[in-house]
Amino acid sequence: MDDADVDKAAIVHSSTAYGYDNSYAADAVVAVPSRFTGVYSIDILAPDAVKTFDYWLGRGCTGMRLFTTGSTLPDQSTWFADPKTYPFWEHASARNIPVCMQMKQEGLPLLRQIMDRFPKVTMIIDHMARAPFEDGPPYAGAAEFLNLGRYKQVYLKVTPINVTPKTWGKATPETFFGTLIDRFGASRIAWGSNFPNSLGTLSEILNAARAAFSFAKASDQDWIFGKTALALYPTLAD
Repeated sequence: MDDADVDKAAIVHSSTAYGYDNSYAADAVVAVPSRFTGVYSIDILAPDAVKTFDYWLGRGCTGMRLFTTGSTLPDQSTWFADPKTYPFWEHASARNIPVCMQMKQEGLPLLRQIMDRFPKVTMIIDHMARAPFEDGPPYAGAAEFLNLGRYKQVYLKVTPINVTPKTWGKATPETFFGTLIDRFGASRIAWGSNFPNSLGTLSEILNAARAAFSFAKASDQDWIFGKTALALYPTLAD
């Protein structure tokens, strides 16, 4: 972080490595609370989910992340919309804790159901739900994802998966990310490093993202590369 000139960070617990044991991330937050805050994960179907939620809040958690699909879970899960999870969503709303959703576009209809039921829960779409863009403007393949812009509770996390894809097809960073800024506003877009899972040093990852957004006006870049994260995780601003 020092080498990359990154002052503070929201450390995201690795579900693929540690399941629901957030201890590693929590220990890091406790060790350097002036620079870190934690984004943790719990079993939101468990009967004691709210109690577990509060436990991790006491250990530096200011955000939650639900791993509903990914390298170790290829299919899009549906459990996050099960009525058994409603106490979790109610608690996230009451405590004003943003929930980061690792998901695919296929899960967005269920996510909309949750947002309609819990309109005060701040949602962060991790890796932008890997929305397709290769078809180019007007990005018909990503229509369902782009329509989330009407939900003011939705924020986007842009990571190397989005910034440095294998191919851009008919898209360009300017046309695709410009569309995101138009639909969501820069104040609802936050850069995430995905470090160390993504290749490269933190400096290299950050520089690639800055290059991809170099077309945007300076005030929008300020939001994407800092101010949005401070809004989502206010403890970082302390």
